[in-house]
Amino acid sequence: MAGGLGTRLYPLTYATNKHLLPVYDRPMIFYPIETLVRAGIKEILLVTGGPYAGHFVRVLKNGKELGVKHLEYAYQENEGGLRMR
Repeated sequence: MAGGLGTRLYPLTYATNKHLLPVYDRPMIFYPIETLVRAGIKEILLVTGGPYAGHFVRVLKNGKELGVKHLEYAYQENEGGLRMR
């Protein structure tokens, strides 16, 4: 999950999604993806939404640079987080 509007981080999130903000020298989203790859998970579905969803494709591309075998994107129309049933 890489959604949310990041309103508590405004004005930092004025131009992009909070998960793409840098932590040290890389976008925040790199850290969990690298952790998944190290754990042997190479097929990832990234769920995002909002006005900056396309920024993930620009930054992550197909995921190969991070060791991901298959990176899929899903767009979530409305906020709501994870809903477990």
